[in-house]
Amino acid sequence: MKKIRQIITFTTDFGVQSHDVGVMEGVALEINPEAHVIHLMHGLPSFNLSYAAIALETLSQMPIGYHVCVVDPGVGTKRKPIIIQTGSGDYLIGPDNGVLIPATRFLGGIKKIVEITNKKYMRQPVSPIFHGRDIFTPAAAYLSKAIKIEEFGKKLNPKSLVKAPYEEATIDEDKIHAKIISVNKFGSLHLNITHVTWDKFKVKIKDVFNLFFDDEEIEAPFVITFGDVGKGDPLIIKDDYGRIEIALNQDSFVKNHDIKIGDDFVIEKK
Repeated sequence: MKKIRQIITFTTDFGVQSHDVGVMEGVALEINPEAHVIHLMHGLPSFNLSYAAIALETLSQMPIGYHVCVVDPGVGTKRKPIIIQTGSGDYLIGPDNGVLIPATRFLGGIKKIVEITNKKYMRQPVSPIFHGRDIFTPAAAYLSKAIKIEEFGKKLNPKSLVKAPYEEATIDEDKIHAKIISVNKFGSLHLNITHVTWDKFKVKIKDVFNLFFDDEEIEAPFVITFGDVGKGDPLIIKDDYGRIEIALNQDSFVKNHDIKIGDDFVIEKK
C-alpha cells in the first residue's frame, strides 16, 4: 500500500524572498523528515489579518494536514499560541488573533483548541519575535508525527478566543450587507458572502443587482464567468473557494473605484 505523506503547509506575510520561510521548512523536516511541506502563500500584505484569514479558507481545497499561519503583529506579547483541531481532521496552528477562525467555517468547525505551552515541543531557546520557527512549526511537525493535541497544553474554550477579523454577511429582505475581506492581484473584491449565503438570496444567472459602496451606486449582473459581460463592465461571480467576487472584466475594480479591504458593501436586488 502506498504510504501517505504528512502534509504541513505554511502561510505567512514574510515575503517570497524571506529566508525565514526556508528556515521554517528546515525546522519541520528536522523533526519529521517524512513530512511534505507546501508553501500556500508568503506574499500576504504585512500584518493584514483579514487577507490572511481568507487565504487560509482555501485550505478546504488542500489535503488534510497541519497548517501553520504566521501573520502575527502581536508576536511575543500576551496573545496565545494555539492549535485548533477542526471537524475535517485538519489542524490550524498560529496566534490567537482571530486569523485562524474563518478557515474553521470551511473545515467542519472547531473540534478542540489548546494553548501551546509544553516546552518539550518547542525549539529552544524560543525567540520572542520568531514564534513561526520556534513554536508553530515544531507543533505542526510533532502533530504530523502523531503526537496528540492534548500533549501541547491546556484545552481552551472557543468563546475565549480573539474574534475573527470579519464575520459573515447578513441578509435583510432584498439586501445583503457585506464587507470587503480581500482584493486579489487583478483588483477584484472578495466579500464575506459564502456561496451558501448567496444561494439563500435566491438569485439566478443574469439577474442584475444594485451595488452600494463608498457613496457610489452601480449595477452589475450575476454571471458564470468574466467574459459574460463586456470588457471593463462590472460583474458578480462565485469564486473558486466559496466566496462571492465583484470584478470588472479585464480591468481592476479597485483602480476604478475608491474602495479597500474592510469597507462596507451592499448588494440589493433590483
